Amino acid sequence: MSTQLNPAVSVILPILNEERDLAQCISAILKQDYAGDLEIILALGPSTDNTNKIAQQLAVSDSRIKLVSNPTGKTATALNLAIAAASNEIICRIDGHAEISDSYIKTAVEIMNQTGAVNVGGLMQADAEHGFQAVVAIAMRSKIGVGASKFHTGGEAGPADTVYLGTFKKSAILQAGGFDEKYIRAQDWELNHRLRLNGGVIWFDPRLIVTYRPRDTFAKLAKQYYEYGRWRRAVSRKHKGTVNYRYLAPPIALIINLLSLLTGIFLNTIFFVPVLIYLISIILSSLFIGKGFYQRISLPSVLITMHISWGFGFLTSPKNLIN
Repeated sequence: MSTQLNPAVSVILPILNEERDLAQCISAILKQDYAGDLEIILALGPSTDNTNKIAQQLAVSDSRIKLVSNPTGKTATALNLAIAAASNEIICRIDGHAEISDSYIKTAVEIMNQTGAVNVGGLMQADAEHGFQAVVAIAMRSKIGVGASKFHTGGEAGPADTVYLGTFKKSAILQAGGFDEKYIRAQDWELNHRLRLNGGVIWFDPRLIVTYRPRDTFAKLAKQYYEYGRWRRAVSRKHKGTVNYRYLAPPIALIINLLSLLTGIFLNTIFFVPVLIYLISIILSSLFIGKGFYQRISLPSVLITMHISWGFGFLTSPKNLIN
C-alpha cells in the first residue's frame, strides 16, 4: 500500500498515574489494523504509582514505544513534548485510560485523506461494566447529562467545533502554536479553536470510538466537572463569542435553582416551583435512561453532581486563572 494512503503515524499519550489501564491501552494501539508504520510516544509525568515502571517495561518489550519526560505533569506540556519528539506528520492523541478499536487509526487516516481536515475525532464512549462508574457512563452519554455534544452523544459526520482526543496534522498544530500550556483543562477545545481560526477543518465522525473509563467516586466526578466548568470559562474569556447554550446551561440552572430555594424558604413556597421542575425532570430522565433499579435511583445524584459542579466551576472561575 502507498505511504500516501497509509502514512506513518505517531501516537502520543500524556501519562500520569495510569497504572490500572496503561498496559491495556498500549496493547490496543499495538494491535491496530493499519498498514503504515506506527510509533508510540509516552510523555511521562511524575506519577505516584507504578505507571512509569510499567511504561519502561513496555518500551523494553517493543522498540516502537518511546518515552519522554514531563516533570510538570501537565497535560498540555506532555502533548507538546510528545509532538516535538514525533517523527511523523500524522499525530494521533490517545489518553492512558482510554482504549481504541483495532481499526481506529486506519479509519482516522482514511477520513483525513477524504476530508482534508487538520483534526478528526469521534465518540468519547464512556463505558464501565458495573457500579458507580456504569452510572456515570450513562450520564455522560446522555443529553440530560452533557447537552447536545456530538462527541458525547453521537451525531452525523461533519465539521465540528471540537472532537474527543483527535488525529492531527503535525504541521497544523505547529502553525497554530501547539497546545497552550497555561490550560490545565480545555486545552483540546482551545487548540481546535485556533486551528479553525487558521482555516483548518475539525471533523467529527461517529465511527471513531474511544472507550473512556469514568471517575469511580462522587468526589472525583465533582472535581472533574468543576475543573471543566472553571477552564471552559477561561477559554470563553480569551476567545470572545465562543460560549453557547450548552456551556451556559449548568451555571444558569445553578443560579435559578439557588434563587428558587432561597426565595421559597424566605418569601413564599410558590418560588419552589423552578427547583421542583428541575428535580422532576432529572428523576424522569433517570427513569428513562437508566437500566435497572440501581442505575435509576443513582442517576439523579450523579446528574445533579455533574450540573452543579460544572456550573459552580464556571461561575467561580477567577479572571487571573490564566496569567
